[in-house]
Amino acid sequence: MHHSHLMSLTTSTIKSANGSSKYWMVVLHGLGDSMEGYQWMPEKMALPWMNYLLVNAPEAYYTGYSWFDIEGNHDPGVQASRTQLFTTLDQFREEQEVDSKCLFVFGFSQGCVMTVETGFRYPHSLAGCIGVSGFIHRLESLFLEASPHAKEQHFLLTHGSYDPLIPAQPVGDQVEQMKQKGFACEWQIYPKEHTIYGDVEIQCFRDFLERRKEAIETSQN
Repeated sequence: MHHSHLMSLTTSTIKSANGSSKYWMVVLHGLGDSMEGYQWMPEKMALPWMNYLLVNAPEAYYTGYSWFDIEGNHDPGVQASRTQLFTTLDQFREEQEVDSKCLFVFGFSQGCVMTVETGFRYPHSLAGCIGVSGFIHRLESLFLEASPHAKEQHFLLTHGSYDPLIPAQPVGDQVEQMKQKGFACEWQIYPKEHTIYGDVEIQCFRDFLERRKEAIETSQN
């Protein structure tokens, strides 16, 4: 684990089982969690071609971290976290020589918010964005301020029909608006609360990642 320059976040890397893969998945945790909470992911995902970059959010929150203040205005926190996250991604890509087109972003809850921010605003084309049990912050602003690459991104957003923290319906409405505006977004609802729906949902992630990898490799040939 390394602590790098000013304004970048604490990260740790888990290398792919096959040792030489060019694909990476950035993992953004939810409120009060940390990168430790996603140590299970590489083994569970069982994709030998995937490397992982686990990231800690910038603000301390109880025993973990937060991306933005859940009370009051989300805006300042989302903006500050986004700046630091993009700096972190730029530095990481430079150090590891990672092509943005081989970089996936995954986020849960607050991390989902940051994943969508990244898909819309990061000034490079990404491999794919998975957001779980979160919401979209200021969708109209995202449409107005989207990077030139935003329409190239592929999103998978999943949610729980029993989520007591973030109701599914308003998020589903946001996804519909995205689709109407021409963004590539898949939407999947599970009978779950604020969590990942076990192997069933993991398989959905896996399918999306494998489809995207295939599409990327086809386009490169």
